[in-house]
Amino acid sequence: MFSKKFTLAVLLCAIGANAFSVDNSNRRAFLAKFASGSAAVVGASALAPTQTLAAPEIIKLNSGVKYAVTKPVDKGSYPQVGDFVVVEYTGYLANGQIFDATHSEGKKNALLFKLGSNAVIPGLNEVVANMKVGEKVQAIMPPNMAFGDDGICIEKGDEKECLIKPGATLVYDVLLKKTSIPPP
Repeated sequence: MFSKKFTLAVLLCAIGANAFSVDNSNRRAFLAKFASGSAAVVGASALAPTQTLAAPEIIKLNSGVKYAVTKPVDKGSYPQVGDFVVVEYTGYLANGQIFDATHSEGKKNALLFKLGSNAVIPGLNEVVANMKVGEKVQAIMPPNMAFGDDGICIEKGDEKECLIKPGATLVYDVLLKKTSIPPP
């Protein structure tokens, strides 16, 4: 597909070429050349193949978690509760501010946890249980599947300073890197 900028650039080149190749006293010849040149450019851009990108499907779970698969995989199975899983993630507040990430400064390791444990928020457990290895999703966690009415706050004297405010909806980008069954 030709971009609008490319088509405009070609059109301007055609105009420029026609403007310098015609005697200024002959306006009709200029207009005829301009019309044929620009018609060719417009016709070529109309015939160019267009590519439409479909929006990813939004999957809604009974818990209220919503997610979209941003990098699908064809093969693989889903992890089971009790399996060890390795994920990379970035957590965002609703305003887009990153509050945590496995790849942030000082962190070079993915997160390893037992699926179904309380090592992570309930929404992350639920999303990872619906992923295959290599799959990447973007998930929206309602407060009841994230940090709820408590948020993540530190009390400083009479005031609270919150990294995640109580009742916050969170967004996570999650990549499931590995799964493993637990040892016997």
